[in-house]
Amino acid sequence: MPRLYVPEEIADVLGCSAWWVKDRARRRLIPFTRVGRAYRFTDEHLAEIIRMHETRPAIPRQRAEAPPAPKPSSRQPSPSSAASTARLRARPPRRARQSQFGTAA
Repeated sequence: MPRLYVPEEIADVLGCSAWWVKDRARRRLIPFTRVGRAYRFTDEHLAEIIRMHETRPAIPRQRAEAPPAPKPSSRQPSPSSAASTARLRARPPRRARQSQFGTAA
């Protein structure tokens, strides 16, 4: 029979709160076993939880040849820059909108 751990024991090992463990299990973000209405965890579940939240160091990319610089285009704005130059307008205040219908605030 595998040993089943309660959320408090898992929280002690992970260094977090039991509430976090229960919440993640409830939202099905970490593996668990349900015994009745209680969450239980095996050694494999704990190892998987640790693997899921593991962060590995970034591997530095080896420098290859520098990519060629983009050629300047003929003065036409790109579609993304044209959309970013559009002016935004603020909506009228809520009180101003209510007064146009003749109601008092």
